[in-house]
Order: sequence, then C-alpha cells, then structure tokens
Amino acid sequence: MEVLSALATSLRQGNSGETRRNAVKALAAGHDYKEILEVMLKVMEDVGKKFKENELFVPEVLVIGRSFNTALDVIAPIIEENDESKGLVIIGTVQGDLHDIGKNLVKMLITGTGAKVIDLGVDVSPKMFVEAVEKYKPDIVAMSALLTTTMVQINQTIKELNKAGLRDQVKILIGGAPVTKHYADNVEADFYSADAGSAADLVRQIINKKIQN
Repeated sequence: MEVLSALATSLRQGNSGETRRNAVKALAAGHDYKEILEVMLKVMEDVGKKFKENELFVPEVLVIGRSFNTALDVIAPIIEENDESKGLVIIGTVQGDLHDIGKNLVKMLITGTGAKVIDLGVDVSPKMFVEAVEKYKPDIVAMSALLTTTMVQINQTIKELNKAGLRDQVKILIGGAPVTKHYADNVEADFYSADAGSAADLVRQIINKKIQN
C-alpha cells in the first residue's frame, strides 16, 4: 500500500515524472490496475471538488491533470484490454471557436471520473460531431462555446444529430462562458454545466445511472 500512497501524493502534487514512476512501481509490486485506477480517481474526484470550491485554480488543476495522464498512460493498455472504462464522452469546442483551455479542463476532470474521452478539438463543425457519434457511439456529447457568436453552432449540431436520427442515442452536455441554463433548455440540451467541476459531476452521475440500469 506504500507505493499507492506515494502515487496519490505525487499526483496531488502534480509531479508528472514521479507519478508515472509510482504507477510503474505499483504494477511491478503486483497491485491490480483497478487498485491503481481507484487511487487515481479518488484523488481526481477530490481535485474536482476543491476546484469547484475555489480551493484549487485552473493552473494547478491543469498541472495535476498532466500528472494524471502520465499515470493513466501506464495502465491505459490494461484498461482497454479489459474494457473497464466507465462510459464514453465526445468533447469539442464548436465551429468558429478556437478556445480550448476550458475544454481541456473539462476533458481532464471528466477523464478523472473514469470515463473515456475522445477530444475532437476546436472549431468542430456539426457534421464532425455527427460523424463522431456515428463512429464512436458515445454515451455523452459535450460541447463548449466561448463566444456569443458561436453559441448558435450548439443548436445547429443538435439539429443535425436529430436529422441523422442520432439524438436519442446520446446525452448532450453544454457549457462555456456565454452559455446559460435558459439557453440549454431552449436548444433542448440534456444538461448544462457552469464550470468544469460540475461537468465532471454530471458525467459521473450520467455514467453511474447507465451502469446501474
């Protein structure tokens, strides 16, 4: 258990090199990848809570996120081999919008819930979202818009998913600085999140509900 404790500590500190080494040591010591992942996810859940409560800030969370990813890289092949990911989320910033800091933060915290995340990047057209849903069959499509002028692309993407007959197959989560709960209701998105920590909580709830059903 000592190496798992060291893994948790280095992850909280955002020490990527040490976190990766501790993940490797944990496997070498005979710890099951599920034990390792459980420790990592517990830390990330705490990080998400502290971020929501303004005890941690964006730069700190991003550093911890990079550390998390280095450890995840170590056990990812085993996770995929055993198909242990908790749901699949497609995420992207909508067409015409090149902002990615908020999206990356959400992506990192969602990954910290145990879900697999496919990042389509920025300037993602409705067609690209539709094609990704057809290809990957995700549980959730997460869209962000950081400009008032690009918010319309959220609505357009939802319309295109409807046209393609895919809308009922996914839950849609939207957010971004100009996006509001009122707007989410108007475009018939399933969920709205005001911040990255809340987005991760919502994903955790959606995936857990699916697993329980």
